[in-house]
Amino acid sequence: MKKITDLQGTFALNNGVEIPYLGLGTYLADNDQDVVDAVKTALNLGYRHIDTAAIYKNEEGVGKGIRQSNVAREEVFLVSKVWNADQGYESTLKAFEASLERLGVEYLDLYLIHWPVAGKYKDTWRAMEKLYREKRIRAIGVSNFLRHHLEDLLETAEIVPMVNQMEFHPYLVQQDLIDFCNDKGVQYESWSPFMHGKVFDAKSDVFDGLTGKYNKSIAQIILRYNLQKGIVAIPKSIHENRIKSNADIFDFELTHSDINYLDSLDKGEHTGPDPDNFDF
Repeated sequence: MKKITDLQGTFALNNGVEIPYLGLGTYLADNDQDVVDAVKTALNLGYRHIDTAAIYKNEEGVGKGIRQSNVAREEVFLVSKVWNADQGYESTLKAFEASLERLGVEYLDLYLIHWPVAGKYKDTWRAMEKLYREKRIRAIGVSNFLRHHLEDLLETAEIVPMVNQMEFHPYLVQQDLIDFCNDKGVQYESWSPFMHGKVFDAKSDVFDGLTGKYNKSIAQIILRYNLQKGIVAIPKSIHENRIKSNADIFDFELTHSDINYLDSLDKGEHTGPDPDNFDF
């Protein structure tokens, strides 16, 4: 188990860059005062990892939130993603510049291919390798790439992806994919750790034993589970109390048997698109 210390603790990527293992996701956060306040609140509470994407259409608000916080830009691990319609070599380079302009920053800490668009993601990756070599991005990676996508990409890639951001929660573990990424030095990261809220609708006996045992909420149990498995987590919220609560996970530790129990809940249940069946 990787050591989990505090809110600003990190995992090391395969290029030596440190990624904070708990961050704030901004999916479905409108590009208005809500996302500005959420980012500002998270950073002022101690978060140092903010995740957005071009398709979220809130990069301007995310950038504003960073500037309005008490945290310097260089202390923030900022992530965005190239959307499917912008994939390809030249179009990725243009999309990257557009994201920087909307965010109001000069570089990104991590840039991801949002989905594995067949026939395009290899050219997209070449563009990202160029930006990485030019030091416009501190780390590059992918999102929603299954093993066969990664194996295909690695046939021609000159740089191994540093991150693979996947849907991950107790009902969609995909341990074989986690193991493959670990073997290749690709950091696994979870989106939708709460299944878009569906995990809170689970039968009470699924999580009650754990919440009672540790005196923690379901959300806190699941986030701790992510981190103890060595997986970066970026729970989304625009509410200050939840942003604060999500970070209250550093005063307890799940046992190996409890982690195994959560793993055993896996039933391959997607709440988002299946990467092999997504209509791009």
